[in-house]
Amino acid sequence: SGSITPMTVITSILAFSLAAQACTNLLVSRGASDNNATQLAYNADSGSLFGSIGYYPAKEHADGAMREVWDWDSSKFLGKIPEAKRTYGVVGNVNEHGLIIGETTFGGLPQLGTEGTGAIMDYGSLIWIALQRSKTAREAIMLIDKLCTEYGYASEGESFSLADSEEVWLMELIGKGNYSRGAVWVARKIPEGYVGGTANQARIRTFPLNDPENCLYAKDVVSFAKSIGLYPEQGKDEDFSFSDTYDPVSFTGARLAEARMWTLFNKLSNGGMAEYLDYA
Repeated sequence: SGSITPMTVITSILAFSLAAQACTNLLVSRGASDNNATQLAYNADSGSLFGSIGYYPAKEHADGAMREVWDWDSSKFLGKIPEAKRTYGVVGNVNEHGLIIGETTFGGLPQLGTEGTGAIMDYGSLIWIALQRSKTAREAIMLIDKLCTEYGYASEGESFSLADSEEVWLMELIGKGNYSRGAVWVARKIPEGYVGGTANQARIRTFPLNDPENCLYAKDVVSFAKSIGLYPEQGKDEDFSFSDTYDPVSFTGARLAEARMWTLFNKLSNGGMAEYLDYA
């Protein structure tokens, strides 16, 4: 296994997320940092939560080996999936290649909940497995999609923050309820020189449909919404908003979640967020 050195990690509290409104992530591109390093801050804050740091050593696995999947929050056994031939070393939320994955839960529309669907992949297991099998943020995004498609997504709507030594991404994902197996999602790269963030509220609205260098998404992210009546059948794909459709902002979403983002961005911009205070 290699050394965990390619990037800077800031962890206010590395803990598992049991409180639905307690996570905040700050995403920093290389061009926005003083030392030209990507940065990811992950805070999972809960007064009733005892944090722990998981450790998975790099390992070669025998042919036919299976990996057990246990729900990150409840410790409920969800099932088994085939193990990869080789898995990378992981400590906490970072692997030996410097890939880091954080999260915040946004919940989303109740009808897209996955309870009782037989899905296997909860959000925490997606993080662990992606870290064990991916070298870059892009690889992790595509693996998360593949795992959800094959085994079903078993959690509420989730924002994943992903960073490697070169790129920082925000991926927002929600299950399909009892309508279909899998999940719909959008992932956007933080532009060079910019910072991003997430705090228990989906934040990706409209997104470019033909810019794979900076935006990736599930092929049915729009068509699925149309098929279940969440977006007009005649609506234009380019006008589709992920957050407005799958996680409309509520009072608590704005006051408890977006307000945290306003505070962070206001500090980083030296008071430049004043015009958005009414929203927060």
